[in-house]
Parts: sequence; C-alpha cells; structure tokens
Amino acid sequence: MLHPSYQDLIQKVNSEVEPGEQPVVQSRYSIVLATAKRARQLIDGDEAMVPGGRGKKPLSLAVQELYEGKVKILSDSSEDDDAEETEEEYLAMEQSNAQFEKANAGASEA
Repeated sequence: MLHPSYQDLIQKVNSEVEPGEQPVVQSRYSIVLATAKRARQLIDGDEAMVPGGRGKKPLSLAVQELYEGKVKILSDSSEDDDAEETEEEYLAMEQSNAQFEKANAGASEA
C-alpha cells in the first residue's frame, strides 16, 4: 500500500493553488508520472532531498519528496493545446546554487 495515498498527494500538491485557479494535479496519472520521473532521477544519481534516504527504494523517496514539498509539479498549459492535451507536467527541483554548480562542474569535466 502506498503511503501517503494518491488523494493525500493530490491535496498536498494542490494546496498552494490560489482559489479560482485550476489545480496543478487533477488525476492519479499525474502523480504517477511525476513520482516515476523523480525516481528515475534518483536512480541516475541525484541525491535524495529528504533525510533517511539510505536504503529506501527510489520510488518511495520520490513519493516522500513530493509529499514533503521538496519536489514540485509545475503545469505548462497554453491556450493552443487540444482538449486532450490540457497539461504537460514536469518536475522542478529546488536545488541550491551549490548543487547546481556541482552538477555543471561534473558535466564540464566529462
């Protein structure tokens, strides 16, 4: 069983939406995409943003990060999109300047 539940995650992600605005996440599918993408980032070597990440599976860490607000889901919607393609979602990680510089330094050395 997934803890927190999908409903808890959806409520948490949408908690910062202003009244009258469209929610960022409207379905479990969006939560699944976001956590899967973050889990892949963790597998590829990104550091976990939550304490006690050692020994936990990447998906569990991704869910915990999303629930704690360490990772945000941003929607990129435009008026020109078809009704079927209402939102494109991606993760935006809040990284410190040091983490950003470290990532760029590693890429330039390769």
